[in-house]
Amino acid sequence: MRDKRNFFVLVNVLLLHLCLLVDITDTQLVINVRNQGGDVVQENISANITDDTVTLEFQRSDGTLVTQLIDFRNEVQILKSLILGEEERGQSQYQVLCFIFHFPKESFISSDAMAKLRQKNPSAIRLPEEDLGRSNHSMDYVVLLKHSGIISPHIADACAEAGLATYTLHEDVVKWATAQGLPVMSYKPALKKFPTTPDRFSNDADGESAPACTDIKNMWTPCRCHLELCIGWYPCGLKYCKGKGHARNSVMSYRCGIKTCRVCHLFDYYVSQKQQCLWDE
Repeated sequence: MRDKRNFFVLVNVLLLHLCLLVDITDTQLVINVRNQGGDVVQENISANITDDTVTLEFQRSDGTLVTQLIDFRNEVQILKSLILGEEERGQSQYQVLCFIFHFPKESFISSDAMAKLRQKNPSAIRLPEEDLGRSNHSMDYVVLLKHSGIISPHIADACAEAGLATYTLHEDVVKWATAQGLPVMSYKPALKKFPTTPDRFSNDADGESAPACTDIKNMWTPCRCHLELCIGWYPCGLKYCKGKGHARNSVMSYRCGIKTCRVCHLFDYYVSQKQQCLWDE
C-alpha cells in the first residue's frame, strides 16, 4: 500500500515538473546515463535562453527525484531532492530539500550552447568522460524563500515545497555579495542561521555543537544530517578543434563537440530531529 501511494505521489510530481518544462524552456534533451551502480538513469536536460538557465532532472533508483537548476546570471546552483518518506517509521509521504550554492559559470556549458545541442542517437547509453569526484558543502543557513530573490529569482519557485528546508553556506554568500558589489549584510534578511552555526553577521563565534545523525539513536534529537547527490552526466564544457582558415596557411578553431562530466555533492546540514534524516544511518 505504501509503495502504491508513493508511486502516485511521484507520478503527480513528475507530471507537474514536465508541465513546467514544456511551458518555460527552449529545448529539451533526454539522455540515458549508466550510473556507477550499473543502473541506467534517464536525465531530462532543458535550457531557457531568456532566463539564462539550464535544468537537469532525473529519478534515482531509490525513487528520489533530483532537480538541478543552473542560474548563470547570478552564478547560483539549486540542487533539489524529493525524497519518498518511510511511512512505517512515521514520515510523511515525501520531503523536499533544496541546497543553494555558488556555481562557477565555466563549469557547465552556457544555456545558449545547451539549447543548440542535438542528439544523434537518443537511445544510446552515455558515460561521462571525466569524474570530478565529490565536493563537500557544510551548510550554515536556512534560506527564507520570501527574501531569496536577492540570491536568485528562481529559488522561491524551485524550492516552494522545501519551506524551511532550503539551505546555503556563508562562504558562498560572500562570493555572491562580492560579484554583485553588495555588502554581505544585505543578505541577512534572506538567511536564518542554524543553532549550531556562529552568527557571522554579528561576529558571534559561539554555536552549540550537534552530533552527527549517525551517532545518535533518539529519533527526536537535533543532529547534523548528511545527504549525497550525484549528477552522473552533464555537459561541463565545449571542445574545440583546429582546422585550416580561409587565408593561406592560417589555422582556425571551431567548436566540435562537448565535454561531459560526473560530480557528486555531499551536504552536511542541521535538522531539528533525526526523524528528518532516516537515510543517514
